[in-house]
Amino acid sequence: MSLSRAELEPGRPPRQVRPGLWLFAPSRDSRGGSSWLVEGQAAGLAGGDLLIDCPGLTAANLTFLQARPDRGTLVLTGRDGHGRTRRLQEALGWRVLVQEQEAYLLPGVAELGCFGRDHLLAAGVRLLWTPGVSPGSCVLHLATPGWDGLFCGRLLLPVGPGQLAPLRTADCFHWPRQLASLERLRQWLPAGSPAWIATGGGLGALRGGTLVEGGAALLEALAGRPETLQR
Repeated sequence: MSLSRAELEPGRPPRQVRPGLWLFAPSRDSRGGSSWLVEGQAAGLAGGDLLIDCPGLTAANLTFLQARPDRGTLVLTGRDGHGRTRRLQEALGWRVLVQEQEAYLLPGVAELGCFGRDHLLAAGVRLLWTPGVSPGSCVLHLATPGWDGLFCGRLLLPVGPGQLAPLRTADCFHWPRQLASLERLRQWLPAGSPAWIATGGGLGALRGGTLVEGGAALLEALAGRPETLQR
């Protein structure tokens, strides 16, 4: 489907936060969450770019994505990141991947793929089902030469500069499962990984930061902290 730019808000284009990695402006359609794009060529991916959660459907974002050289994959890490997936997919023709528990939320989306407990999307790209924030929440670990990052969706949210933690928000689907998913994630990741974490939540609490460095140490520090964090 061809979208007229006149139909869309102008918006702001994404900004590059490191070579091959782009951060999109917050979107009202995803409750102010963060969407990311990994350039497939920069990360050594044979399957094209990875778009992590749906960015706002704006003229600036559409222009940027339509200029990408290869067809990519939109990975949805939870229901809050779905945004206007159907319209974006129609405009781009990209594949969409979602955990099977939330596929029913995307009727009419073409080329919709689903997975269960975990999934190998491509060499060095693994996904893990982490229910709690929503029934089909998931994370994506990218481990290719020069890359060791975790896209954690909203499993972890910013609580201060350089700090992430699980938060029991008002719309949390199941808090005990969220904490259990965090423990499962620690066991699933290779030792010493990830080098950095990209959250799908709003980044305001990072006070101008984007990626949170020292991801493995951060996850280790969260181990054994049973306190309930509320927002």
